[in-house]
Amino acid sequence: MKILILCTGNSCRSQMAQGFLQSFDPKLEVFSAGTRPEKQVNPYAVRAMKESLIDISAHKPEHVDQYVHTAFDFVITVCDHAKEVCPVFTGKVGQQLHIGFEDPADAVGTDEEKMMVYRRIRDEIKQAFFLFYQQNIKRTK
Repeated sequence: MKILILCTGNSCRSQMAQGFLQSFDPKLEVFSAGTRPEKQVNPYAVRAMKESLIDISAHKPEHVDQYVHTAFDFVITVCDHAKEVCPVFTGKVGQQLHIGFEDPADAVGTDEEKMMVYRRIRDEIKQAFFLFYQQNIKRTK
């Protein structure tokens, strides 16, 4: 099963969702991309995921254009901006979904205050994508 997770910068939410889905089922082919990818994965996202024992430090933000000729079972947008910019993925898609989350990169304050936001969003992503996994993938096996 192939899944593409879309976001704007492909540095936080989509990377965390990819990490969680791969941890739920290593047989899944999970990719993430952005409409305007950042240069690197957000270090706060890397730290938050490491606390959940998932290492996304080697992930690299990628542009969605490199996947338009790839068939996916699911394409999932995780931020409203990506949903607006890419409402129709032009590649072959079985099902297109939107599971939106607040952008933790907007967090302000001290290092610890920012980490609190990243942890909350991380936990929301884990919960939502585990539910997605149970309802759409595990059930079909």
